[in-house]
Amino acid sequence: MEWFYLVVAGIFEVGWAIGLKYSQGFTKTLSSILTIIGMAASFYFLSLSLKSLQIGTAYAIWTGIGTIGTVLLGIILFKEPINIMRIVCIVFIVSGIVGLKLVSIE
Repeated sequence: MEWFYLVVAGIFEVGWAIGLKYSQGFTKTLSSILTIIGMAASFYFLSLSLKSLQIGTAYAIWTGIGTIGTVLLGIILFKEPINIMRIVCIVFIVSGIVGLKLVSIE
């Protein structure tokens, strides 16, 4: 279950990161509230995963999921640029996440 919690925490991290953009510096009420809820949910699920996962592995994977998801949604939702170097960097992050999962001690 701890890996499931970690993935859920990462998804919520993507949600609150995108929510920050929509909240426009916490000046939009609904977006701000949803962003704060996403933050709380992300930290909650991360804390559940940390009951049995190593902190270094879990934190790196959590931020990696958040980074990849936020970059991809930035490209889709906000028309941020996409180029080969961004794709290469995403592949490196995915490789790191997979590598950390493979070498983790549970």
